[in-house]
Amino acid sequence: MTDHSLADPEPRHQAFYRSLGDGRYESSPATAGPWSAKSQHAGPPSALLGREMERHAARPGFRIARITLELPRPVPVGDLRVAVRTVHSGGRTELLEGELTADGKTVMLARAWRMAAGPADTPRLSPEPAPPSLPQPQAPQTMTGAYLDGYVSAMEWRFEEGKGFDTPGPGMVWARQRIPLVAGEPDTPLTRALTLADSSWAVAFELDHRAQFVINTDVTLSLHREPVGEWLCMRSSTAASPEGSALALGQLDDASGDCGRILQTLLVAEL
Repeated sequence: MTDHSLADPEPRHQAFYRSLGDGRYESSPATAGPWSAKSQHAGPPSALLGREMERHAARPGFRIARITLELPRPVPVGDLRVAVRTVHSGGRTELLEGELTADGKTVMLARAWRMAAGPADTPRLSPEPAPPSLPQPQAPQTMTGAYLDGYVSAMEWRFEEGKGFDTPGPGMVWARQRIPLVAGEPDTPLTRALTLADSSWAVAFELDHRAQFVINTDVTLSLHREPVGEWLCMRSSTAASPEGSALALGQLDDASGDCGRILQTLLVAEL
């Protein structure tokens, strides 16, 4: 039974984006990230690029197994244009490139490998234990110093009891979208995973963004199978070195277990 006293209020926005046709999208305020109401969290635009890549010259029996997104500058909360092209197409693999622009400037780049699905007798292998069960409903999450009225509140987050975004990690969270990626259209397993993936280092929270400048320059999502269901579990940790940089590594699970991995390169600097 759901505890409605803890349930989030109805979402303020119907979707992250509205399609304007011809690869153009209007961004809703729900895309705004935790650092500014004017700049998007990288999760929704990552998913928007992934969505276009899935649809680009789609081939039956093929799936996107790995996608890397480069983040050269903040993505503004405004109108966006998406373009995708095929770099290489073979009998079993394809390499795709995508670009997201705002006011004629490149704000996100992507490369993805699309490949033929493996045979049914492929061994089922998983090096990690199954995720913990989905926690009970929780009050809306907070994050010190963050803008909460965009992406953070457009997602439902369930941490381990007594923990949250301000809890030193490594971290673990179950999360789901409260609104669709594009208004009037169903989400896909890939877009749901990408909408969440950029949150990995924040869930890990082993580098304190309140004491240092911490930001990721990229996101890589590798999926060995399609995630099932709206709820996804992310278990994240961080490696860092003095006079170097940092890496955030996340494991992605659904209710049945391991789906893939998330890798982010982190710039660490003085405030």
